[in-house]
Amino acid sequence: MAVSIWWVRRDLRLSDNPALHAACAHGAVVPVFILDPGADGSRYHRDAEARRAFLYGGLQALDADLRRRGSRLIVRRGRPLDALRRLAAETGASALFAEEDFSPYARRRDAAVQRALPLTLTGGVAVRRPAEVQKAGGGPYTVFTPFSRAWRALRPPTEGDLLPAPAHLPSPPTELDSLPIPAPPARPALFPPGEAEARRRLERFVSDRIFAYGEGRNQLDAEGTSALSPYFRFGMLSARTAVVAALKAGRSAGSAYARQSADAWLSELIWREFYLHILYHFPDVLKTAFQPGLRRIPWRDAPDELEAWKAGRTGYPVVDAAMRQLAETGWMHNRARMIVASFLVKDLLIDWRQGEQHFMDRLVDGDPAANNGGWQWTAGTGTDAAPYFRIFNPVLQSAKFDPQGRFIRRFVPELARVPDRFIHAPWTMSPLEQRACGCVIGQDYPAPIVDREVVKARTLAAYKQSKAGHDAP
Repeated sequence: MAVSIWWVRRDLRLSDNPALHAACAHGAVVPVFILDPGADGSRYHRDAEARRAFLYGGLQALDADLRRRGSRLIVRRGRPLDALRRLAAETGASALFAEEDFSPYARRRDAAVQRALPLTLTGGVAVRRPAEVQKAGGGPYTVFTPFSRAWRALRPPTEGDLLPAPAHLPSPPTELDSLPIPAPPARPALFPPGEAEARRRLERFVSDRIFAYGEGRNQLDAEGTSALSPYFRFGMLSARTAVVAALKAGRSAGSAYARQSADAWLSELIWREFYLHILYHFPDVLKTAFQPGLRRIPWRDAPDELEAWKAGRTGYPVVDAAMRQLAETGWMHNRARMIVASFLVKDLLIDWRQGEQHFMDRLVDGDPAANNGGWQWTAGTGTDAAPYFRIFNPVLQSAKFDPQGRFIRRFVPELARVPDRFIHAPWTMSPLEQRACGCVIGQDYPAPIVDREVVKARTLAAYKQSKAGHDAP
């Protein structure tokens, strides 16, 4: 019987897995995950304790799912080409299958393997592969709206397209060596890993919260999002399964608002695809601004302010709450991500790449494409970016999206007794009011580290300087 290798990377699931499906069609399947020092040593994965814990937990869940079907996960360590070459020799495998990935490192890695071994790359990380969404005259889209229009114009995936999990898989030969799956440094309580949990979350979301997603997704003090991003990051849920669920919810919605909310979530899934495609076509976005005119912004070297931002000690409650949420849970609400990114880049005038790296070090769902796309959007330097002169006001943002300050009080307990009318700007309390609520500014909670009345002019001048230098003959 022919033997194939299923090379597990960002597809820790059995359902709707094109690489696994192709491997099964070829013959007996040997599932393998390779602990790759090259990936772990890159700047995007050098820290990432929360993400590593989630990955290891996901590998344990996948191994358990495989064992229930008579198989098991083989774990090896080393350069992927070397590890796969040895495994193919040990098993007599005549084919390898894996889902295509789009980061520069993944593409270099896969090209090296394909030159030496019969590796077939399938779809699966994205619903549409980069070659499928192109302008009429050829070439990639760099603006989201026309990309989304072209994406939606293609045949939508249906439930009939979803590939079932195999009922049985023959076990790899018992003599095959396998490393133990590394024990997670700490199990991420907020996100239990594994395909089963991902599917439960999806089912709960599309049965209820998706119909209020239009407004609920922005509320910092409520559970209005799907909370599925970590599961997409490691493919514990396929993007195609999520799109099918979003389309089905839209068809079953009981009102125009509910339909619009379901479509808003679909749009967020398409944003994920957009950033994956951008990374594929423009890999240099990981190093520099997409917009050439904004590659020479005179960023400030302000290590103390950068550390205050990372620690959640800026004196702006919503910024501090969000940064402490990241430190405590390994996750941050998407609205909060925009607020803190705007504060770092536009208020402190610190290079967006510093924030991008910190997020990749801390986020359980840290993904190079989405993380880079989000940071460049807020910084105004990327594709389809927010205008460079748009600067989020953290006080107004928290008043709108956390009106009673519940999110702030959850993560900044120093402000627990601050009255609602001062919770978004506690420095406006009088000294008497500060003492009355047990929060003396500058003592119990920091004073604002920047005067927002002056930062806008500083930021606009820096951006204009970069643009002028680029436009000069």
